[in-house]
Amino acid sequence: MIGMNNKPHTTYTKRADKAAAKVQKTRKRIYHIGTLKLLVFVGAVAAIVYYWQWGWHITLPLAMVVLVAFLVLSKIHSRLFQQKAYWETMHKVNEQELKTLAHDYADRDNGQEFIDPTHLYTYDLDVFGNGSLFQYINRSATQLGKYRLAHWLTNHLKQKTEIEHRQEAVKELTPDIELRQHFLTTGLLHKSESKDRELIEEWAKAPSHFRRRIIVRWLPYAALGCNALLLLLALMNVVPYSIPAFTFTAFMILSSGLTKQISKLQNSYSKKHQVLSTYAQLIEIIEKNQFHSTPLIALRQKVENGSNTASKAVKRLSKLMHALDQRYNIAVLLILNGLFFWELWQFMKIEQWKEENADNLPRWMEAITELDAYCSLATFAYNHPHYSYPEICNNPFIFEAQCMGHPLMSEEKCVLNPIEIPKCPYFLIVTGANMAGKSTYLRTIGINYLLACIGSTVWGENVRLYPSQLITSLRTTDSLKDNESYFFSELKRLKLIIDKLKNGERLFIILDEILKGTNSIDKQKGSLALIKQFMKLRTNGIIATHDLQLGTLIEEFPNNIRNYCFEANIKNEELDFSYLLCKGVAQNMNACFLMEKMGIAME
Repeated sequence: MIGMNNKPHTTYTKRADKAAAKVQKTRKRIYHIGTLKLLVFVGAVAAIVYYWQWGWHITLPLAMVVLVAFLVLSKIHSRLFQQKAYWETMHKVNEQELKTLAHDYADRDNGQEFIDPTHLYTYDLDVFGNGSLFQYINRSATQLGKYRLAHWLTNHLKQKTEIEHRQEAVKELTPDIELRQHFLTTGLLHKSESKDRELIEEWAKAPSHFRRRIIVRWLPYAALGCNALLLLLALMNVVPYSIPAFTFTAFMILSSGLTKQISKLQNSYSKKHQVLSTYAQLIEIIEKNQFHSTPLIALRQKVENGSNTASKAVKRLSKLMHALDQRYNIAVLLILNGLFFWELWQFMKIEQWKEENADNLPRWMEAITELDAYCSLATFAYNHPHYSYPEICNNPFIFEAQCMGHPLMSEEKCVLNPIEIPKCPYFLIVTGANMAGKSTYLRTIGINYLLACIGSTVWGENVRLYPSQLITSLRTTDSLKDNESYFFSELKRLKLIIDKLKNGERLFIILDEILKGTNSIDKQKGSLALIKQFMKLRTNGIIATHDLQLGTLIEEFPNNIRNYCFEANIKNEELDFSYLLCKGVAQNMNACFLMEKMGIAME
């Protein structure tokens, strides 16, 4: 049995301690700067009062110096609060990793919204929900990354090259804990939403409100030119000063007519601006790293555009939006609007930015999304250094592994078992008593097969597989909503499998107790017929069953079926389970024994 690996635990402990120390240090600096701000303010008031009698030529410069000093200290103060929030989040990230290493991850996002009982495999394999695979491996910094990871888990890859490329990216990111945690911490500082991408792309596609009108586009330049010309003529005594004053006032009044429209548009822009500002820092992280794997190089190229990188472009938008906020300063509003329709000019600069960068926005968002999902898989690999990357094979079908375990089980308790499916068609028939380990084995095989097909590491040794479509039927449920019985739901799943096979799809099938919803004679007859049809349709998989009669199928298909079992032994009037996969058909069943132990009459 493999013991807990100390390297990730030691690393996370050190990083948590470092972050905690940074928080304490930053708090002290915040206190000192805050105290200094107060002293500057008090000292300034005292100095101004003292020097007031000396005249404004002494008091005014003093006040300006003090104001500049106060503003500088305020900026430093604000930056320290941001640093404090960063290191507090970093500390939380590492504390959560330490808990996850101990299989305590109930406080993580469980992906509840992705649960789908009709999915080909995620419901059966506990991919989403409490205690799920998603909850265990998700390290998304953004909602976009979360949805991309969920998409990978619900739509696993089926091409050898694609899987190997994803493995390549995960391998590169795995040792770079600094990059992964910096990306995660930065993303967590800003709460994102699932509709972020829709908001941004909708905004990018929307036509400009003002710039599309030629007259409006040139209005600020015309107003500025007119004001300058009339002022120059007044200075030359060609026209009275009342004319430029009247023109200035007219422009100011005319500009106020646009204020309501601009306010409405600015309010709609503000949400998009917040989202873009959030992602600008994540884009910058991508830009600052030199990647070597094919997928990550392609990812980085999505945020490159010569010298005008994505982060620079987004920062420019941020400055434009902040500049537009000056319209709430009444002095700026009146004077600058009267001079050259400043509000309109500033807003059209934002519209121009959108026109220049609209086509790039989806690409930038895609880069963030991909790296976010890759970081989740890389963290999973880092936390399990004894896991391995499977060899992806070209020829269908093969799935072989030694010492395979379920990643959601603790390493101290998990019993490791092999699997061997060397060709097509081929089925493993697994028999065994209640609670002996059949269902756990099926989920272990299924979850590792899924992980392999999304480019992740798996808990197993010498893993080789061909990536076919995974499909399971382990916990079919009845549906009150659709008025479906349990049995009919199971038949629908089996028909789906048959239809896919008849359409030429390659499948890897995992079934637990076929036809559970009917009587034993029908169940046995139907199960035998189904497996024979699977053989005819040349597919592969594993079937767990209590029906020992299925073990006779090896006589009809000696080269394509193997019998395995999980045995239960009774020692000293107690059940004993080894949970080890053995060859052959199970010999011991335990239902009657358990009923007697619980005092249920057997007569």
